[in-house]
Amino acid sequence: MKHLVYILSLFCLLGLSSCTKDFEDINTNPNAPNSVQPSLLLRQVIYDFGEQMSYEGFVAGDLLSQHRTALDFNLFDRHALKSPQLGGNPWPIFYTNLRDNEIIINQSQNVETFAVYEGPALIMKAYMAGILTDLFGDVPYSEAFNGIDGTVKPSYDLQENIYNAEDGIFDNLEKGVAAINAYQGAIPLEGDILFNGNLQAWIKFANSLKIKHLMRVSNKMDVSSELQAIFNEGNYISLNSENAIFNFTATEPNSFRLAQLRIGDFNNFVLSETMENVLQDLEDPRLGTFFRPFDNSDSGGFNGLINGIDASQTSIALADYSRAGTLFREDTSGLDANFSTAWETNFFLAEAAERGIITANAQQLYEIGVQQAFEFWLTDLPETYLTTGNAAYNTGNNLSQILTQKWIANIINGYEGWTEWRRTGFPEFMPVDASLNDGLIPVRMPYPSEEEALNADNYNEAATATNGNSINAEVWWNE
Repeated sequence: MKHLVYILSLFCLLGLSSCTKDFEDINTNPNAPNSVQPSLLLRQVIYDFGEQMSYEGFVAGDLLSQHRTALDFNLFDRHALKSPQLGGNPWPIFYTNLRDNEIIINQSQNVETFAVYEGPALIMKAYMAGILTDLFGDVPYSEAFNGIDGTVKPSYDLQENIYNAEDGIFDNLEKGVAAINAYQGAIPLEGDILFNGNLQAWIKFANSLKIKHLMRVSNKMDVSSELQAIFNEGNYISLNSENAIFNFTATEPNSFRLAQLRIGDFNNFVLSETMENVLQDLEDPRLGTFFRPFDNSDSGGFNGLINGIDASQTSIALADYSRAGTLFREDTSGLDANFSTAWETNFFLAEAAERGIITANAQQLYEIGVQQAFEFWLTDLPETYLTTGNAAYNTGNNLSQILTQKWIANIINGYEGWTEWRRTGFPEFMPVDASLNDGLIPVRMPYPSEEEALNADNYNEAATATNGNSINAEVWWNE
């Protein structure tokens, strides 16, 4: 576990760092009382993004990835993605935090005493922009984060350019690492709730993100030599002790949000039949970590529900299905906001090795990833899990095994489980029960209605390119 975040103190500081207004009044003199201190903004950006995306993961991302199912308020689960209910509208989370992060970048590049923040802020920009464009495709980017100096109606950048152009994902990861390596000052990095100011840990984070995004575009670009070089150097997140995470606490105000909401909201989400089938087939004890036996079970059994029921036509009794485990409500001290982990990185590398993109031992990387995922989710790995049964390597489709294990561990990790399913097709999803999308599993998030109202000309161009803002239009790297 990493460092506890005391959000009450943070809220007291937000007045100094009001997210996006009065940019013209920001004084970059670090001694001035009205300056926005980058340490406060960095802490704010990391916490806000991590907390909100963890919540989004539980109430929306896990529905799309078929980790869990919604009993009611389930238009999103039925794939009416333009009708978010308890979650499912991450757009403002990205743009609020990317704008605040841009303030840090500008300060670090213009105020000598803030130079230590440049590398981490560029890496955070690449991290958040990557998730944003992977969800929506083309999005406002190059004109979107400059406050009063920018435009209130930014154009949409092509996803390919957001990845590959100057100031894009790969460029900012490289520039972030270069800025850290070039930093010679003695002023420490403060407000860093991921790595406690350890700049070398930020470099490992950047390299793990590069592995992830190289794999994400691997069907569109030749990434072999670059990926092999990163693997050979070995300077990426490879141990759970190096994970880019912060942990929630057992009690308010820093507990996981589902522990703070009313019990009805929490009980609206139960085990998905897809998740149940996968974990039961593997005889995987994480089923009892992620979920609890259903109330009407005589033998402590688990029961999942098919995704996307029509609650108005189907009578469902909560006691017949498995609710989320105690880790998500009664004691959230073991729960982490996940930015990047060793198991995720090792699963990406195992996939690369299995596909022949890099030269490495795919089985070894897979087994390390499984062990780390069990440890991350506070579950003992059964002694025979990797040697007998369906989780043992070479007992079936190796690629499917790798990607399914990554999918399991990605529960509540924002929208990552669904995004990786879109890229790979693993595991096999079940059709939803009462689809509002003609039985199709969506392959992108729709632009929110506010864009159509406030940025109409640019929105209309982007909507035309996605068949009318269709959730069935592939993003660039999946075309």
